[in-house]
Amino acid sequence: MLAMKHAIEVINNSSLLNGLMLGYEIYDSCSDVSTAIRATMAFLNYPGSCAQEHYNTSEPPVRVQAVVGEAYSEISIAVAHLLNLELIPQISYGSTAEILSDKMRFPAFLRTVPNDYHQTKAMVNLIQNNGWNWIGFITTDGDYGRSAIESFVSQASELGICVAFKVFLPNFLSDKNTDTKINQAINTIRKNQRVNVIVSFAKPAHMMKIFDSFCEETLGKIWIASDSWSMSKEVIHKSKLTNIGKIIGFTFKTGNITQFQNYLNSLKISEDTFKENIFLDHDQADVVFLNDTTNINNTQESGVNVLINNLHRDAVYSVQIAISAIANAVVYLCKEINCKEPANIHPYELLSALKKTEFENDGKSLRFDSNGDINLGYNVVVWKSFNGDIDVDNTVSEYDINNETFIFSSNADKKELDLRSVISKCSDSCKPGQYKETSEGQHTCCYQCKDCAEAQYSNEMDMDECLSCNTSTEWSPQGSSNCTTKQLDYFRWNNGFAMVLLGIAALGTLAVLVIAIIFIKQRQTPVVKASGGPISYMILLSLLSSFISSVFFVGHPFSLKCKVRQVLFGLSFACCVSCILVKSLQIILAFQFKPDLKNALKKINKPYVIIACCVGIQGLICTLWLILKSPEEERIVLETTILVNCNEGSYIFFGVMLGYIALLAFVCFVCAFMGRKLPENYNEAKFITFGMLLYFISWIIFIPVYVSMFGKYLPAVEMVVILISNYGILCCHFFPKCYIILFKKQNNTKDVFRQKLFEYSSKMMRSKTAIRTSSINSLAVSTCSTTTPFCLVSDIKCVECFGNFDKFTKSQYTGTAIRRKRISSI
Repeated sequence: MLAMKHAIEVINNSSLLNGLMLGYEIYDSCSDVSTAIRATMAFLNYPGSCAQEHYNTSEPPVRVQAVVGEAYSEISIAVAHLLNLELIPQISYGSTAEILSDKMRFPAFLRTVPNDYHQTKAMVNLIQNNGWNWIGFITTDGDYGRSAIESFVSQASELGICVAFKVFLPNFLSDKNTDTKINQAINTIRKNQRVNVIVSFAKPAHMMKIFDSFCEETLGKIWIASDSWSMSKEVIHKSKLTNIGKIIGFTFKTGNITQFQNYLNSLKISEDTFKENIFLDHDQADVVFLNDTTNINNTQESGVNVLINNLHRDAVYSVQIAISAIANAVVYLCKEINCKEPANIHPYELLSALKKTEFENDGKSLRFDSNGDINLGYNVVVWKSFNGDIDVDNTVSEYDINNETFIFSSNADKKELDLRSVISKCSDSCKPGQYKETSEGQHTCCYQCKDCAEAQYSNEMDMDECLSCNTSTEWSPQGSSNCTTKQLDYFRWNNGFAMVLLGIAALGTLAVLVIAIIFIKQRQTPVVKASGGPISYMILLSLLSSFISSVFFVGHPFSLKCKVRQVLFGLSFACCVSCILVKSLQIILAFQFKPDLKNALKKINKPYVIIACCVGIQGLICTLWLILKSPEEERIVLETTILVNCNEGSYIFFGVMLGYIALLAFVCFVCAFMGRKLPENYNEAKFITFGMLLYFISWIIFIPVYVSMFGKYLPAVEMVVILISNYGILCCHFFPKCYIILFKKQNNTKDVFRQKLFEYSSKMMRSKTAIRTSSINSLAVSTCSTTTPFCLVSDIKCVECFGNFDKFTKSQYTGTAIRRKRISSI
């Protein structure tokens, strides 16, 4: 009331109106709708008014052209319906209900404060910034309260914020259900222990009763106060702010009200002043009721202090804007009509001027928007307690309505609204790697945290669902917060098993080289000559290539590598087996005494031609394989890895290649088996038989294992079989000869070879002819013509024996000179 009176006096004392004066009538609505309606009918000159006029100007009574008020939305709504009849402009300094922005229903209503949509939006942003989603709501059961909660819920639900409970309190304390409703609200607050943030659009008297009920308790909750009580420190009556918790209030923007404070200080107030002015008397009664420590003395200083200490700065500033808007609208209107005659001014004309006029107040340019609102934004205050005194004017931030952001002047102020340490959630937050699972019928804010399934992830807190990984290149375990790139999986060089096999292959390669060196150095000895000469070197070279091919089964299997490893093994091992086949045929020919069979073998005994043909056939198979469907790199996407291996292309060609080697090995085996009873100490056929048998066993085992096995160790299976085959040939063909060369040098002489051959030949001849003597010590010896060379072993070119046999004793044989052309293989 004093704010409006002061604002009008400032306007009248200025030159703005050019001699015109603003008059005013003041009515007390007593915060009651019925009383406000009767007062409205009074200044509308409607009959039936019983409102008392408390102040007017000295001018004759005139019809009211504009109304300032009311503070409460319920009362403004009721009054606005009456004023709409005459289109009398109504400017409220505190009614914020969103419904009043509807110009179809309230065309004459204007206000100098934002509507509650912006206030609830600011509250929702504050709640979201602090990560709260389980909120309590207290409001009055009227148009204002229900409009506020409807606006809040609609905005909060869009951001995943839930209202745990809604409490509606009667608009007036005189309601007989007030105490019951307040007690229900108190029980609801106590019951919802997980609700630590409560939004309240209630009236100060309601909040005081609620806080008084917790005077013996420590709530420690966050209270978000609407403009209806955010500046009303009287609500902290019996309780303490430290027990209540933290109160964050939204207030209307304020400006410079220094003139009004000076005006209050200049007032001369006495006890009679309070008695004569019912408005001041009402304020005094409220102060004494709400603050037991306040004592109004009959002095000017104490009366002024009552007014200053209970000053609502935002309300004062809003009233000043309302009066300034009316004054500027009058100036605008008087440019077109003669305002000296009051009858010339009509309310609807003033309403139109108010909507069009842009005016200044406190250095700011203001005007009403299309909804009839002036949106200056909000101040955010945090209540502080200093030695029992409550400071409700501690502004820490401004809220910009247009940008919907909080503006802070310092980091200290920003920390005041950083309340993330306070948890107000129905359920604990789900960590990254989890998602929220809500049961049917529950709030979306009440959920259980479930781990994300395999191949899914969540990388933020409280995600509603898990995201899927790109399964072609990524994977994730259960409960993962991110996707992991699938690693290429193959038989790596640093694999323990691979290192063992590579070591064995290296040892085999070294053994081949050592054997080759030994054979070269001992090439003139009977053992080396008897091993086949150049054919033995070809076998060693083939084994060396075969060992090298095994290395290509380790490491990243790119396409060229896949082709090389199979072709190199196929050709090298085919060459090796072909050389052994030639030696097997030579063994049979050397010791074959059947003339027909021997002649047939002599015709086909072309060693290098046989080797070339056998290897050529294998080369043809490999060429067709590479041309038609060659091996290539293949990537198989598995659950957690990408398996990289060699796709053999055509498994038919792969089988034909291995089958051809097996065929050559089988022929070797048959030929060697036929010559298994050759001289015991130098029986190469026996070792060939064992070597081929070892080859068959290893590859027979390989086939089912290779077909049934899957994974990165598949190349290792073939590598193992190759190494077994190579070592089988090394051990059976070369190790015995190296042993004789290195450790049995006495056996590596021509005389020993001749003696062993004599013993074998004598034994064979005795089995083929009738031996006429029964002497155990006599031996049958074959004699050759003096013109035919005698060969110790299997070189067919030098074996020309005939069928005349005589008897010789061992002693006779010892001194016999036997001519020979050369020694070939055993």
